[in-house]
Amino acid sequence: MKIDLRSDTVTKPTKDMLDAMMSAEVGDDVYKEDPAVNALESRLAEMFGMDEALFFPTGTMANQTALKLHTNPGEQVICDKYAHIYNYEGGGASFNSGISCKLINGQRGMFTAAQAEEAINPPDFYHSPLTSLIEVENTTNKGGGACWDFEELKKIREVADKNNLGYHLDGARLWNAMVAKKQTPKQYGQLFDTISVCLSKGLGCPVGSVLIGKKELMSGALRVRKILGGGMRQVGYLAAAGLYALDNHLERLADDHRKATVIGEVLNQLSFIKTVEPIETNIIIFELDDNISETDFLNKLKEKNIHIIGMGSHKLRMVTHLDYTDSMHEALLTVLKAL
Repeated sequence: MKIDLRSDTVTKPTKDMLDAMMSAEVGDDVYKEDPAVNALESRLAEMFGMDEALFFPTGTMANQTALKLHTNPGEQVICDKYAHIYNYEGGGASFNSGISCKLINGQRGMFTAAQAEEAINPPDFYHSPLTSLIEVENTTNKGGGACWDFEELKKIREVADKNNLGYHLDGARLWNAMVAKKQTPKQYGQLFDTISVCLSKGLGCPVGSVLIGKKELMSGALRVRKILGGGMRQVGYLAAAGLYALDNHLERLADDHRKATVIGEVLNQLSFIKTVEPIETNIIIFELDDNISETDFLNKLKEKNIHIIGMGSHKLRMVTHLDYTDSMHEALLTVLKAL
């Protein structure tokens, strides 16, 4: 039995999801004639109380499109030093939009409204890049699945309004945050100008993210997606997976969170674990003692067919997900306790 906890992206469609995909009514989405895609986009726009939504093959492309819609070349986006758009999107902010990132030294990928305001470059000081956007990520990937305080997000909205800045949410794991904090999509839709949501992480779809936003911004999204190579034809087979996941895979995210908490409790009891970062959702980040080899530890787990990832500096990560079953959970806990 292979236990793969490297990421929640390793999931495969369930039988029922595959059935929904194979029975989808499809058309040519480049002509906006794919019924399943149109249904998914309409549903998510309505869920978040926003004007429009657009289906993307990847979360990176959705985020990169948002950056392009909010900025002009030479401008700057404020984000945390752990932000996905800075660390894990191939330098796309500079390559695709010609913008730079003003990095905030936050806590676990999150910063305060005061820090955001301090990071804004004076608009009349032409030596500095013009600040045009504030970007946040919820939950935070490198922050160990941490959830933003919603009141702080509201305060950052006020900072954005006061300084005429855009406000984008990288919601790759936003579903996890909403389940953990009992929040609604409309709460986020009222706060942000654009939101990207991923269907292929917690919701277990094989492919897909959706960018949702205000009409004045989203009017250019289709063109940017085309420029980035994201025009797709009968993509409704994938959109149907998203529709199925929204109906069937949202509430079960609490199960992933519960299992992650239990794993963290076991890790905390092991003498060779230095720290386990706070666990709010489905990501567990922990640090080995200095005298323990990260490579040896990973190899010992691999010998038991357990796969996790190293993050460097003796830090490792596990991510629970749809395909991580109860029997796998019990097997993992048994192995960890015996190490």
